[in-house]
Amino acid sequence: MRLLRAVAGLVLFGVFPLTAQLPPGVTKGASVEGITEYTLANGLRVLIFPDASKPTATINITYLVGSRHEGYGETGMAHLLEHLIFKGTPKTRNVWAEFSKRGLRANGTTGNDRTNYFASFAANEDNLRWYLGWQADAMVNSFIAKKDLDSEMTVVRNEMEMGENDPVRILWQRALATMFDWHNYGKTTIGARADVENVDIGRLQAFYRTHYQPDNATLVVSGKFEVQKVLAWVSQSFGRIPKPKRVLPRLYTLDAAQDGERAFTLRRNGGVPLLIAAYHAPPAAHPDYAAAEALALILSDNPSGRLFKRLVQKQLAASVWGWAWDLHDPGVMMFGAQLAPDQDLDVARRELTAALESFALEPVSAEELNRARISFLKAWDQRFTNPETVGVALSDAVAQGDWRLFFLVRDRVRGLTLEQVQRVAMQRLLRSNRTSGSYVPTELPQRAPAPARVDVVEQLKDFKPSASLALAEAFEATPANIDARTQRSALPSGMKLALLPKATRGNAVRATLVLRYGDEQSLKGQRAVAEMVGALLDKGTTRSSRQQIRDRIDALQAEVGFDASAERLALSMSTKREHLPALIGLVGELLRESNFPPEALQEVKTQALASVEEQRKEPEAMAANALERHGNPYPRGDVRHARSFDEIVADTGAVTVEQLREFHRRFYGTGFAQFAAVGDFDAAATRAALESAFGTWKNAQAFQRVPQPAVEVAGTRLQLKAPDKQNAVVMARLSVPLNDTHADYPAFMLANWLLGAGGDSRLWKRIREKDGLSYSVQSYVQWNPFEPDSDWNMEGIFAPQNGKRVEAAFNEEVARAIKDGFTADEVKSGVRGLLNYRKLGRAQDASVAGLLASNLYLDRTLALAQKVDEAIAALTPAQVNAALRKYLQPTKFVFVFAGDFKE
Repeated sequence: MRLLRAVAGLVLFGVFPLTAQLPPGVTKGASVEGITEYTLANGLRVLIFPDASKPTATINITYLVGSRHEGYGETGMAHLLEHLIFKGTPKTRNVWAEFSKRGLRANGTTGNDRTNYFASFAANEDNLRWYLGWQADAMVNSFIAKKDLDSEMTVVRNEMEMGENDPVRILWQRALATMFDWHNYGKTTIGARADVENVDIGRLQAFYRTHYQPDNATLVVSGKFEVQKVLAWVSQSFGRIPKPKRVLPRLYTLDAAQDGERAFTLRRNGGVPLLIAAYHAPPAAHPDYAAAEALALILSDNPSGRLFKRLVQKQLAASVWGWAWDLHDPGVMMFGAQLAPDQDLDVARRELTAALESFALEPVSAEELNRARISFLKAWDQRFTNPETVGVALSDAVAQGDWRLFFLVRDRVRGLTLEQVQRVAMQRLLRSNRTSGSYVPTELPQRAPAPARVDVVEQLKDFKPSASLALAEAFEATPANIDARTQRSALPSGMKLALLPKATRGNAVRATLVLRYGDEQSLKGQRAVAEMVGALLDKGTTRSSRQQIRDRIDALQAEVGFDASAERLALSMSTKREHLPALIGLVGELLRESNFPPEALQEVKTQALASVEEQRKEPEAMAANALERHGNPYPRGDVRHARSFDEIVADTGAVTVEQLREFHRRFYGTGFAQFAAVGDFDAAATRAALESAFGTWKNAQAFQRVPQPAVEVAGTRLQLKAPDKQNAVVMARLSVPLNDTHADYPAFMLANWLLGAGGDSRLWKRIREKDGLSYSVQSYVQWNPFEPDSDWNMEGIFAPQNGKRVEAAFNEEVARAIKDGFTADEVKSGVRGLLNYRKLGRAQDASVAGLLASNLYLDRTLALAQKVDEAIAALTPAQVNAALRKYLQPTKFVFVFAGDFKE
């Protein structure tokens, strides 16, 4: 019987039955929890993870090359290759266009230990086979040409400048550079400007030929597919690449144990005070790494963490954070604090250090360890149960030495003891191992353990995989099937329900609850109060403390998010099947019984004010605020009024606890609410839980939507000064007389896709690909479901000195599109890409939950989405070009440029 069950399990997860034949040269390796490893004769490792619970597939290929592998003068090479791979091969010259045609959500990332490329798409064999073929082609046939390097150089510099604008990012870069004397972890992944700008193309090509080879790569295929076909396609595409004869360079540099605290100071314009403290830590494969993860949570969790209690609760800092880096070689535990402008940096620094190094006097408690363990395992489980994220999640484990480390670290966290965590805290969180403060001579310094490599094979010898999760149903996410499976009803309170129960991997369920309240007159002057009410809902109730609420959410393996605006509160929820009724009960308590503690209000105020101060001199925030305020006709106090930074500060500072409680009493209720759930849950139990939690709880004040009539705004060009910012931004907006039910909606949507939304769009190809002026440029439409008044937007980033070139390129492309129109080939390709993109969106349970809740409010079904899809599929070039010319009026564009522009 055991043999029969084992064979049945293999078939269940899509792994080959005993009688199936592997393609020639393919050997089977380890299998862990539904993931099976195969190896090609040329050395390529392949991880197959079939999961039909979502109609999507994700492919990820990881090359074991990152900034750690770069030699002297080569910093940034791994990242440059990531950019140049997308410049194509002789067989595929326009990679991004091909992605767009197929509706792929694709990208690449470069890290310390690896580079990876990934794509998610609506599952179909054509996309899957094509992407495998392109990756195999790109592995050995990419151009890596001088002309592409030259055109991409400005884009890479723009990406550097984007990072230079972020004080937090620069702060941790400086910390790493101060911590590591010799190891490449002390160098940024993007590289030194001198190295990147002067890179030798021959040397870069040699770097590519050395590292982009099958024996240095791991391919992960996850999602809905037939395993035997995928293995055959992998063998056909990658198997023809010969095994390289070269020998990979052996890396051996390790830093000595740090022998004293190190300090640095960063001085720049803008932002708010920040603190950082970093400690050398073990590599991810080391047995002590699990304890480092636990310590990071014990210290930085909100609100139970030691840093939060000693800094935020005492109003010495606005917020705190921390994490342990999972790296191949000895790495880092890093912690930080953000301060409000009026908080004392020296006092906060002393408290930060005292909390981090407090374990000698305050040993780790069982409660702290248990809470950290629950939090870590919940996050791990959420990644593993999503077939679109697990493949990418394995990328870092591959880079750490073996993909099975992904599971081994989880098991080590499960088995952590107080003694282990306390020992690692005492060995690592030392003054002599710290980078942050001033240097202090020490007669008898303590030393952290000397860095050492880990024998991964030895670490895995006793590893026993856990049982795999059960296979979920194959759900077709078509509008008709979603509508057919959705159960719609209403509660006595007036709350409308849309329930879509279906099997999912790991019994996951996503839900959305939207409360709507007030009207134009009753909400005057209430915007800041409404936002603060939402921010404090999980900070305490008449029955539960803040910590008890946090512990209950973790115990329910849940996440709850609050998004409050002047007219509505939206809650997002995720959990497991068995926990949804209890989570609804908890949410009911939070919504109905919140007590708005004064100390929590002060904390949220401090964080909000610190955020405003940070945004005042950030180009993106400056431009967005100016764009909202230009031409806004509404008086101060109206919920449609666009506030200045000073007005936001004044409104936030004036909020009182009494106002919060009165707003909650007056406006909150479920008389105008919508609830939607998608995933693995019991519909009857869910409805019963909603009835129990909310009963007949109705709004004291009736809801009536605040109208948003069209406002005529004259075209203009605004330029804002953002001193000492090496990255600039441009934003543009145009009001178009359309809503999402207008006859021209599909045509203008496709026109925008072709102009600036798709990966093959005109703006992307000109400004990003051809001219190499921007790392990111796009256009999009904020569709109004009511009044015929939607906003078309464009935004891009660039180096300040390239502002005139970016503006000219944008204007030229818009003028060309209006004059010449889009070609038949462009329209055909755009239709395919846009429809695939919409299909992919309907495969995401969280998105579908939000869509169902919105449809309840709008009194719609997905039949409308089907009609839009059909209309898009039938569009002609004449219809698309007519819509573009009718609605896109350049003379009415409102442009905002923000940056450090010099004469």
